Amino acid sequence: MKVAVLVSGGVDSSVALRLLQQQGHDVTAFYLKIWLEDELTYLGECPWEEDLAYARAVCAQAGVPLEIIPLQKEYHEQVVSYTIASVKGGRTPNPDMLCNKRIKFGMFFKAIDDSFEKIATGHYAQVFEDEGRFCLKRAPDPIKDQSYFLSQLSQEQLKRILFPLGHLHKSEVRDLANQFDLCNKDRKDSQGICFLGKLKFKDFIKHYLGERSGDMIEFETHTVLGEHGGAWFYTIGQRQGLGLAGGPWYVIAKDMARNCVYLSRHYYEPDKQRDTFTIEECNWISQVPINGHVQVKMRHGPQLCDAWMVLKDNNEAHITLAQRDQGIAAGQFAVLYDDSGICIGGGVIKQNNMVDDELMGARED
Repeated sequence: MKVAVLVSGGVDSSVALRLLQQQGHDVTAFYLKIWLEDELTYLGECPWEEDLAYARAVCAQAGVPLEIIPLQKEYHEQVVSYTIASVKGGRTPNPDMLCNKRIKFGMFFKAIDDSFEKIATGHYAQVFEDEGRFCLKRAPDPIKDQSYFLSQLSQEQLKRILFPLGHLHKSEVRDLANQFDLCNKDRKDSQGICFLGKLKFKDFIKHYLGERSGDMIEFETHTVLGEHGGAWFYTIGQRQGLGLAGGPWYVIAKDMARNCVYLSRHYYEPDKQRDTFTIEECNWISQVPINGHVQVKMRHGPQLCDAWMVLKDNNEAHITLAQRDQGIAAGQFAVLYDDSGICIGGGVIKQNNMVDDELMGARED
């Protein structure tokens, strides 16, 4: 097949490229330039030139053509603006989720020649066809599995995608990188949000939203414990970087209108419900599921929670966890799986009703 391979300069996409070439496909590599140059001038040095240098070296070694696709404007409109607006509104966004849906498997599809039969990346996930429908399944490596970030993809997107690493563990990919003698075989995996690289998310938010002093308030007593520099810097469940003695303290909720952050030392007491939430804007990958048992991820990582799902009107679903979770935050994506590891789909966490209602009562008092 004629395959367009997205390369980042990292070991995963480089191994994916070489595997496809080894299998006899007609391969062209593409590098997406999404770095935000105006912001990076303010925030510090950006590693995109280093990434591109590695991508060029890998492609040169393989004898594969490399094209650079600039998508900064599209990325800002489709991903960055959403991130800033969500944070300002007190939500906890996931930019990488929308990067995959709108940019890597969205705008990029439109930017390349229709003659490419498939688009390949170095993601750890599996795609297969079942009775004319395309399914997304977790990778066997629970640490590296990236199906969470791909759960918003559509049937039209999945049918054009190849994940050459989807059946592999990271250790096997490192072994292949050594066998191919890649120049980046020992390069560390990138961490954090895709458009920031090594830059801190807090610095990025500060650049756009600035700082605004507000109160840190104990949830149970309404006592002011201290000040913060802006409620948008905090997320539900956070316990690091609060700067308070006598903890551990947890962020329970935020009142964005009053710029208040509510804290507690007793996160799992009965008055802080942490086992139920509603997701909205649901994307069902193969078909609309039926009510019943599911497994849930509320963040990237190996942890799966048993849960029960009840579908609601307006493309929403109510989720009840088998055990409580401290990090249920509006704006996060909750992704659902069946017992065989197939991704059913997911949506955006709408709210935590118990805490919201109690905070409103506290404000009225």
